[in-house]
Amino acid sequence: MEKREISNRDDIVLLVDSFYDKVKADDLIGFIFNDVAKVNWQRHLPIMYDFWEGLLLDGGNYKGNVMDPHFKLNKLIPLEPAFFDRWLQLFEATIAEHFTGEKATLAVTRARSIKGIMLFKMDQVNRPGTDKQIPLVNPGNKQ
Repeated sequence: MEKREISNRDDIVLLVDSFYDKVKADDLIGFIFNDVAKVNWQRHLPIMYDFWEGLLLDGGNYKGNVMDPHFKLNKLIPLEPAFFDRWLQLFEATIAEHFTGEKATLAVTRARSIKGIMLFKMDQVNRPGTDKQIPLVNPGNKQ
């Protein structure tokens, strides 16, 4: 399959559908979506199309709260770092498989940011009182 630029809603649909096909079949995180959250895919996928279209193509259809469903899910099963790592790994593999160009790079950057924010917020809930601080990167100090 020839890789292409992410330039329209059809590309977003391909990205989201291909990604979630990987997620649903994954040995590590598939059960979270299939058995714990019991995702209604007919409802969820269009929400994800709107979400990613907004992030990558400046669409304005997404009106949800990204964190709320994840906090609710985290009450059912603690969302651990390994789950976020796999989520990102599958997302990056999907991008690499289908897409190239500036928007593909942006998609990976946004996914990495989402992983970091989600992981940080879930850690605050799952490990209260640890006061983990995010280290600041100092480009002049190579440790």
